Amino acid sequence: MTEKENKLIEDLFKQAAQQQIEDNGFTERVMEAIGNGQLKMDNGQLLSVLWTWFCIAVSLVLFFVFNGWEMLKASLMVLYAAVRTSLEVFVTTAPTTELDLTPWMILLALGFVSIYLPYQTARKLSATL
Repeated sequence: MTEKENKLIEDLFKQAAQQQIEDNGFTERVMEAIGNGQLKMDNGQLLSVLWTWFCIAVSLVLFFVFNGWEMLKASLMVLYAAVRTSLEVFVTTAPTTELDLTPWMILLALGFVSIYLPYQTARKLSATL
């Protein structure tokens, strides 16, 4: 930037800093309420928070009543067995194909499927919500 452009920008900001927007003390009241912790929730927000904590408590109770640790362990073991079996099948059948599969290609494919696709899916879902 040239010195003339810098001078124009500085003048613009000086003019903007001199402007006063009348808010009838709103800013001071908000800052005071934040400082004193006086911001209160309305009934809808309070009910939402209470309902969330109630659902969490009920979920934890049900998890322990219905032996959730064993179900979680069994689910993870099934997942592990499925991944192990699919990798064994892949390693067994890969040499019989006429594809030139190098370990780097396999690692890139696994990285794509296990990291990039879930990341993109989560990013797109969060953008739509």
